[in-house]
Amino acid sequence: MAKAKEKQKILLITLVKSPIGYSQRHKGTIRALGLRRMHQTVQHVDSPTLQGMLAKVDHLVHIEPGN
Repeated sequence: MAKAKEKQKILLITLVKSPIGYSQRHKGTIRALGLRRMHQTVQHVDSPTLQGMLAKVDHLVHIEPGN
C-alpha cells in the first residue's frame, strides 16, 4: 500500500520592517525569501533551511502559520 502523504506545514512571512540600514546579508536573506516591499506576504513550506533564514531576520518579519 502507498504511504499517506504527510501534509506539509506552510508559513506566512510578512515584511514588517525595512531592511534599509541593515547588513547586506540581511537584505539578501529578505530578497531570497521573495520579499520585495513592505507588508508583502509570501508562503513557504517549513524546513530547516527556512528556519535558519528566519532566525537571521526575525526582527524584520512577522511569521504566522498558514493553512
